Amino acid sequence: MRQLDLNIDVDKVTVVPREQHNISRKEISPSALKVLYRLNDAGFQAFLVGGGVRDILLGGHPKDFDISTNATPEEVRELFRNSRVIGRRFKIVHVRFGREIIEVTTFRAHHEIETEVSEGESRKHIKHLDSAHSSTGMILRDNVYGNIAEDAVRRDFTVNALYYTTNHFMILDFVNGLPDIEQRLIRMIGDPETRYREDPVRILRAIRLAAKLNFGIEKNTEEPIPRLATLLDSISSARLFDETVKLFTNGSAEKTFALLRHYKVADYLFQPTLECLQDDNDVDSKLLTLALRNTDNRLAEGKSVTPAFLYAALLWPPLQYDIRQMCGDKVPTLGQLQECAGEVIVEQLQFTAIPKRFTAMMREIWELQLRLSPRNRRSVEIAYTHPRFRAAYDFLLLREAAGEQLNGLGDWWTQFQQVDADAQHVMIDALQPAKSPRKKRRRKPRKPESAD
Repeated sequence: MRQLDLNIDVDKVTVVPREQHNISRKEISPSALKVLYRLNDAGFQAFLVGGGVRDILLGGHPKDFDISTNATPEEVRELFRNSRVIGRRFKIVHVRFGREIIEVTTFRAHHEIETEVSEGESRKHIKHLDSAHSSTGMILRDNVYGNIAEDAVRRDFTVNALYYTTNHFMILDFVNGLPDIEQRLIRMIGDPETRYREDPVRILRAIRLAAKLNFGIEKNTEEPIPRLATLLDSISSARLFDETVKLFTNGSAEKTFALLRHYKVADYLFQPTLECLQDDNDVDSKLLTLALRNTDNRLAEGKSVTPAFLYAALLWPPLQYDIRQMCGDKVPTLGQLQECAGEVIVEQLQFTAIPKRFTAMMREIWELQLRLSPRNRRSVEIAYTHPRFRAAYDFLLLREAAGEQLNGLGDWWTQFQQVDADAQHVMIDALQPAKSPRKKRRRKPRKPESAD
């Protein structure tokens, strides 16, 4: 049987030569190329794999590049002084070039799980073989190494299992990922239900990829998602926070949230919010939609976004609900707003962790919505010099754009930032009603002192 010079059985892989694909080294990070070449020069196999390959094939310009190799993490660490091994359940190597990190993983293979005890074989041995999985099928440890073909079928989706090598600049496809890219489909490798049970976060990845790439989800990959979404309860809230940030910072936050709701997955991430979104046309629902759309626009313009602003918008509907329950139609006091904010955040923490630095910023954005009502010079100066003024101002504009009646408050602050200091003084003075002149009190004449 013919073999490639990479010692790969050609009957198990589709090989795309250089002249038949559009991947160029110009589109690959120089740092990633350094890692590929050094591993090859040391006698190891090394491939660019995953999103970097997929996105270049789709005409994109990826910023993150992952490398897969037959070198163990310890061997990679010896080759690169600027690297470190991280993780225990799934060991990987981060090779750092300034601010850029190239992630290097060793080829993995599936764990062998025996479900029956053969004659003469001890149950203790079977328990040892199966200890890499939980009782629900979730992978607990994943450091079983294999070859590139085994590594390909162990990956999650076919579009993420394409390998590019600088050895003759070929693409290797073991799982028919190229046809799925052409058909714009997200397809799970292997049995979808089994793979979701191995790692329920794959449910979120399927939705994130479908939204980001504007792909459909293949029917067998799609069917178990609503049914198995409850498995997300077994994932740590800290990991779910990281995954939600990825969901909403991929450039398709608005579409991602719509898919999360469509597949009933949002129930396990943002249940307090969903309970308050009964009508998509109400002000709170519109504000959330506008916030997600604003996030997509900022990322498209190369601007930064912060999870604090995203979560401030996501939790605004339950915050407003609690405020209405407490205050009715009255404007809440600062103390009442702070009390409701604390309760809403605590409730959300049951689903996704939120680091304290972000919850503190969320509280400030919310509290400034009260402080942005200009009353006098002092109130304006306190709000305008606050470190979170810009974020709070942007949030205020979203409230107005969603249809909330704020008596032109956004326009006032917009104008205030555009004029010079003298004009700002005039605007502040106009806030205070003119004082009526004080009447002079007439003093009563002193009584003459008595002779005594």
